[in-house]
Amino acid sequence: MFVFQDLYQNEVHLSFSIDPFCNNPKHVWVICRYNGQWLLTKHKERGLEFPGGKVESGETANDAAIREVMEETGAIVSELTYLGQYKVLGKGKTIIKNIYFAEIESLTNQTSYFETFGPILLQDIPLPLKKNNQYSFIMKDNVLIHSLEQVEKLLSEKE
Repeated sequence: MFVFQDLYQNEVHLSFSIDPFCNNPKHVWVICRYNGQWLLTKHKERGLEFPGGKVESGETANDAAIREVMEETGAIVSELTYLGQYKVLGKGKTIIKNIYFAEIESLTNQTSYFETFGPILLQDIPLPLKKNNQYSFIMKDNVLIHSLEQVEKLLSEKE
């Protein structure tokens, strides 16, 4: 387990075990790859980030992950892998998110990408991002760094 502070000095607990903080989290975050590139979305207020959002009533976190990727990027998920979970002890509330890795089958054009401007493909993520104003705060803490390490392990196991 990793414990650190995020950009806003909230305490973050990160684990790559199965449901360490909650069996039914209310939020998801999905690291996506499409044709050898990272698939992000450009949030209208926050900037570049991997897709994610809230689990809606009646759906599982896995279902929410697939839906959020489609809504925010137009991408069709071919394979979804649970990576871990993190908990942010914020001022006034606690947020728990499942982290997933998604292999993307294809991208479709949409008339709306909800609260985003749609898909962004990147060959590389220019780490570190803490001072890069193009990226969302969600991408600027150790959740991203440790999650990308998990993705690299997963991809190397598949080779």
